[in-house]
Amino acid sequence: MAQKRREESEFKVSDKRLFTSDGELRSDSVEEQAAPPAPSAAATAPSTTSAPVATIAEAAPTPVAPTHESDTPEPPSASEQKAQHDAYKQSSRDLDARVELSGHSAQELEMSFERFMASLYMTAMMQLGLMHEQGGQPGVDLIGARQTIDTLGMIAEKTKGNLTPKEQGFLQNCLYELRMAYVEVTNALAHPPQAPGPITGTNG
Repeated sequence: MAQKRREESEFKVSDKRLFTSDGELRSDSVEEQAAPPAPSAAATAPSTTSAPVATIAEAAPTPVAPTHESDTPEPPSASEQKAQHDAYKQSSRDLDARVELSGHSAQELEMSFERFMASLYMTAMMQLGLMHEQGGQPGVDLIGARQTIDTLGMIAEKTKGNLTPKEQGFLQNCLYELRMAYVEVTNALAHPPQAPGPITGTNG
């Protein structure tokens, strides 16, 4: 396992988050927009917030051995897939019934494209040190953040032509803000603020 290197640096980043630090969707969330806004100087003017000291977790990803065709297991048969699908649906219905009995709505458990994108967005923001779990300390995992952002980019490529304008706008805004935050964080860590030197006076 590769040894982790830790560095500490204080930096400021632009607060371009879709969500608050508690994970709540901001009132001006792009989820309400039908299409991503065109980047402009006014739209991208940052309101800076001081980020706490961040720890860089730059562990190299574990190399994956090449998969040979003979190593790939046979997929389940159609009857096995149907039986498992039916069992999964029944379990889901049972859970929904228990949720409804507890006074909550089962719709809160339903996964939507926006919720999926939001979960990846918040994961990347946590990896960039811009969000953290309640009571926890922020930490920076640049490699993890890059992989999460690249995952969103891959989804954008693979879903071209299959998204609604609202879904497309939400995805593009997530990517735009995360890429911008990633550049700001990496630049801040690469060029940390220098401590001021001692002030020397002259005797007259």
